[in-house]
Amino acid sequence: MLTTTVCAALSAAGLAVAFLTAFRRRFAAAVRIAAFSLVPVGLAMSGLIGLGGKIVKAVGTWAADLVLKPSVWAGFAVLAVAFVLYVIGRVASRHSRRKSREAPRATATSPGRAAAPGTANAPALGSGTPAPSGGQERKQAAGKQGKASSGGDADDFSDIEAILKKHGI
Repeated sequence: MLTTTVCAALSAAGLAVAFLTAFRRRFAAAVRIAAFSLVPVGLAMSGLIGLGGKIVKAVGTWAADLVLKPSVWAGFAVLAVAFVLYVIGRVASRHSRRKSREAPRATATSPGRAAAPGTANAPALGSGTPAPSGGQERKQAAGKQGKASSGGDADDFSDIEAILKKHGI
């Protein structure tokens, strides 16, 4: 009852200000003031003020329980675990979908034979020829790396051509 009285008093004061504004021939401003001054009475008559009070009281009670009750903290821990599990499930499903898309491409070999996982379809670079002495091979690789980093594109392509000729391609 007190809330309705306060709202009615606020509306009456607002309507008085709107009347004085209209008296000064500022009608547009007076209409806006009258509109805002009717809001408190409308809220009180519709019961929204009481609802707002109940909401504020419920939020206050919840906040006090949040600080004082360990069961509320445990509830937040359960919510955090649920969120983490949901995220892990989404990541795992994306990973499995990606693997299932890549699997047919990676194991495509001749129709009668399946490739072993992790093996390439093309022959390895060093297969089919005897390996030179370890020191000589390292010197050649180092020399090619030096040419590739210091030289231009022509050196890169000549190295690639030499490798391809070596393997008979």
